[in-house]
Amino acid sequence: MAPSRRAVLGSIATAGAGCLSPPGPAVSASCPAQVSRTDAARIGFTGDVMLGRDVNDRWADGPSDGVWGSLHGTLTALDGLFINLECCLSDRGSPRPGRTYHFRADPDWAIPALNTAEVTWASLANNHVLDFGSAAFEDTLAALSDGSIPHAGAGMDRSTAFEPSMVEVGGLSVAVVAFTDRSPLYAAGSNRPGTAFVRIDPGDPTTQWLVRSALERARAADPDLIVASLHWGPNWETQPSTERRAFARWLIDQGVDVIHGHSAHVIQGVEVYRGRPIIYDAGEFVDDYAIKAGLHNDRSFLFELEVSAGRLSALRLRPIEITNERVVEAGRETAAWLRTTMRERSAAFDTTVRREGEGLRMPLSSTCH
Repeated sequence: MAPSRRAVLGSIATAGAGCLSPPGPAVSASCPAQVSRTDAARIGFTGDVMLGRDVNDRWADGPSDGVWGSLHGTLTALDGLFINLECCLSDRGSPRPGRTYHFRADPDWAIPALNTAEVTWASLANNHVLDFGSAAFEDTLAALSDGSIPHAGAGMDRSTAFEPSMVEVGGLSVAVVAFTDRSPLYAAGSNRPGTAFVRIDPGDPTTQWLVRSALERARAADPDLIVASLHWGPNWETQPSTERRAFARWLIDQGVDVIHGHSAHVIQGVEVYRGRPIIYDAGEFVDDYAIKAGLHNDRSFLFELEVSAGRLSALRLRPIEITNERVVEAGRETAAWLRTTMRERSAAFDTTVRREGEGLRMPLSSTCH
């Protein structure tokens, strides 16, 4: 009998938990993407969650679910929810010199808010987690740990910054790694706190070493799924660069099952590669940002991965918009704009896109190329 995918991944040599070791052989990505269990699960992915500035001022006195608006029930009905936390959680520190924007939220309300939405995991691999210095960063790590919210993508040194997370979602074990190519000054060092910074270039030897080592550490837990959360690329771009497309496909060829991209502030298209979704940019989910003319950075989706019958079956896109420092279900006109825009931005990838209610559905299990 052929070994299961979990057995294959588990048989690959793994790195030690405390250091980055030389990567072993590459992993072949079977198609369609399979998991060893038949449990059905719905896993949500969002764009940036920025809880500072006006969002902090609006919701610091509660209610704890207010920031989630009409989406609260939808979020808690998911089996898992993965976000990019685009701020630090602290009341300490000073704004980092030389930066235009600084994002910080009070953990006394932010953690209960994240818990109210039943956030499963948060990425810290971004260009704002160190906006208020190392003390505020340490507070962020402590607050998330105290709130029982797993996280990855930043740490007290390079090794911990690249350490994967393991979470259980709907009966499935999920390993998550997080990387960023934004703000190199925030990169973790051998004895310096910071982010899991990489160059988005699969041909770069250092990138290969860091990413493949992190993925080996993820495989050590023998997961059902591996997710890579990426804060990458410039703001306000509506299409991924050739380099980001190549990097995303390379990650899947290394054994990643889901690419969770964010950073541009606007949605980009979705590609399905070897039966696995590449969300190039999930846009914004909660913030207080000014709306950029023509780009509608206040509009996005809640991306839901469906797992059923032992396969990644579909990606569902629920239209959302940000209003008055909270996320809500998109109105009919906004939903129509989002459907049209996502179809247009995914067309270059030959992605199959079907309407489902006010949102969209992208089949995965029948797409192998």
